[in-house]
Amino acid sequence: MARDAAGVVILGLETSCDETAAALVSPGGEILASVVASQDELHARFGGVVPEVASRRHLELVSPVIRRALDDAGATLDDVSLVAVTVRPGLIGALLVGLSAAKALAWGRRLPLAPVDHLQGHVASLYLQPLDLEPPFTCLLASGGHTMILDVAERGRQRVLGTTLDDAAGEAFDKGARLLGLGYPGGRAIDELARQGDPTAYAFPVARVPGLDFSFSGLKTALLYRVRELRPGELEARRADLAASYQRAIVRALVERIEAAGADRVAVVGGVAANSELRASLPDAALAPLPLCTDNAAMIASAARYTEALPYPAYLGLDAHASVA
Repeated sequence: MARDAAGVVILGLETSCDETAAALVSPGGEILASVVASQDELHARFGGVVPEVASRRHLELVSPVIRRALDDAGATLDDVSLVAVTVRPGLIGALLVGLSAAKALAWGRRLPLAPVDHLQGHVASLYLQPLDLEPPFTCLLASGGHTMILDVAERGRQRVLGTTLDDAAGEAFDKGARLLGLGYPGGRAIDELARQGDPTAYAFPVARVPGLDFSFSGLKTALLYRVRELRPGELEARRADLAASYQRAIVRALVERIEAAGADRVAVVGGVAANSELRASLPDAALAPLPLCTDNAAMIASAARYTEALPYPAYLGLDAHASVA
C-alpha cells in the first residue's frame, strides 16, 4: 500500500444518515480507498429516510464496509494510525452505530480518535487530492439537511454567514419530488426529469429574506398549489415542466445568495452540489468532485487532519449529537 512520508493512514467512518461509509486517506489528502453502501432502495418505498430502519441497516453494513475499504487500499488495521468518525449532526441512532464502531477499533488498537462534525467534513472534501483547494474562500454548503454560506478563512475554521430559516435545499428537492410523484432520492429524480422540461413554464417564487439567509418553504407551498390546480390526468403531461421550473427556482435562490456574498473565490459542497443546473450556473466555482458531494467517509478522514484527536482512551466517554453544536 502506497503511503506518504508521514507514514500515517486515517480510517474514516460516516453513518450520519443513510449511507454507511468507510475510507482510508493519507495525511496529504490522497484517497487510498472510499466505500459507500447506499440505502436508497431500502428507503425508496417510504419516500424518505426512516431513522430506525437506517440505524439497523448501519449495524449490518458497518463491518463489511470497513473490511472492503481495507481490502481496496491493500491495507490492514496495522496500517491505521488514526480513526475518524462523524459525531454530529445527523440521525442519533445512525451516528451511534458509527461512533461505537470507531471507538471499538481505536480502543482495541490503542489509537487516537478524531470526532468530526459532518458539515466540516463536507468542506474538507475540497482538501482532498486532486482538488486540494487552499482557503480563503466562500463556501456554499447545500445538502439534504443543511443549507448555508460559510466564510472559510483556513482549513478547519469557518464562520457561518447565512443559513436556511426553514427547509434545506436538499429537503426542498425531496419534498418537491414527493409532490410530483417521483422517486427517492428526490434531488436526483428532479434533476433527471428537469432535462426534459421547460424551466420557464412556471414562475415559482424565490424568497427574499434579510442578509444571506435562505427560505424554501414558500417555494414548496407554491409547487403544492400548482399541482393541486391541475386537472385529473394533467400532472403527467406537465410533470417535466414543473420539475424544471421548480429546480430553476431552487438553483436561482442558491446562486443569488452566493453572488450577494460578494466573494472572489467560491466553492460548493454537499449533496445538492451534484445538481447539474447548479454546477452549470457556477462555472467559476470550485466544485466538490461528484463522488464526494454526497455523504462519504473520505471527507470525514480529510476533516480529521484539521481536528484535534482524542488520545487513547479519553474518547470512551464521547457521545454523538443529532444537531449542530
